Order: sequence, then structure tokens, then C-alpha cells
Amino acid sequence: MGWALAGAAILLVLAVYAASLLLKLRAQSRARATAIRARNERILESVRLIAKAVKEGQCDPSEGAIRLTNLLDALQYARPRPHAEEFPGLYGLYERIKDLPTHEARRLLKKNELLRQDLERARHEEEHNDQIQEDVARLAAFTLPV
Repeated sequence: MGWALAGAAILLVLAVYAASLLLKLRAQSRARATAIRARNERILESVRLIAKAVKEGQCDPSEGAIRLTNLLDALQYARPRPHAEEFPGLYGLYERIKDLPTHEARRLLKKNELLRQDLERARHEEEHNDQIQEDVARLAAFTLPV
């Protein structure tokens, strides 16, 4: 009988410990989900702002495509979303210009190479312009699925 009580006490202690671990895990999961939602909202705020700037001509489409595709790819969902299919203009332009140098690397180019790349970039922007305008119009009001 003494062994039975000791065994029952051990099982009770283990059950309490397991329950406390489950409660901690639930709290951690909720905190993580809240942090992800907050991060996604900050990203979406930037997406909307950049989309509006591209739409109003305050930001070059190629710069907008680089920024927007990177931001959209940084969003975290319960399941992955195919943004390239959802926003074909932006992702199409991004695929064409992603290897062209920017910032400091661009400043190091010779003038003739810089001009060639600017013309190439402008050609790709013009090629994708209509679809980009549709994409940024949708992104200006983009929300996450619940």
C-alpha cells in the first residue's frame, strides 16, 4: 500500500509538471503569434506606402519592385502564398532587374555601362507598366488573410 501511494504521488507530480509545461507552451505560442501579426502589420504598412508612391510616380517602378517583392516575401503566413502569381507585374520586373547593380555598385560603373543599364531598366519598366499599375493598386489596400 505504501508503494501505491508513492507511485500515485509521483504520477500526480508528473501530471502537474506536464500541465504547467503545456500552459507555458500555449502562452509562448500566443506571444509568438502576436509578435508575427505585429511584424506583418508593420511590413504591410510599408507595402502600402511604397505601392502608393509607385502609383503616384514618386518612386520608380524598378525600385518599387525590388522593395515590394522583398517585403512581400518577408510576410509570415500560416501557409505560404505565391506572391509571384498574385502580383505578376512586380515579380516579373524584379526577375528582370534583380541582377542589375544598385547603390554603391551602380556609382562605380562607367557612364556608357550606366546608360545601357538605365535603358534596359526603362525598357523592362515599360514592358511591365500596365500590370505593375494593377499590382500596386491592389497592394495599396492589401490585407492579410485571417
